[in-house]
Amino acid sequence: MIKLYYFAGLREVTGKAEELADLAGQTVGDLSNWITDQYPDMPIKSVRIAINEEYALSTDVLQDGDIAAFIPPVSGG
Repeated sequence: MIKLYYFAGLREVTGKAEELADLAGQTVGDLSNWITDQYPDMPIKSVRIAINEEYALSTDVLQDGDIAAFIPPVSGG
């Protein structure tokens, strides 16, 4: 299982801060597709995905026990 965390406004899109998904062996690109299937309003093109606290490439393969964080664009001043 992969633990998924949603930050900031993404929590509103998903209705939750975290969840588990059975995606071990899949790529980060597959994870992106799964997320948009589950949550059609997810602005996935502007979201960064970190796996185990490191930004991931779409070709990275997920392992059982990984932690995926969905990080929306951040602005500040």
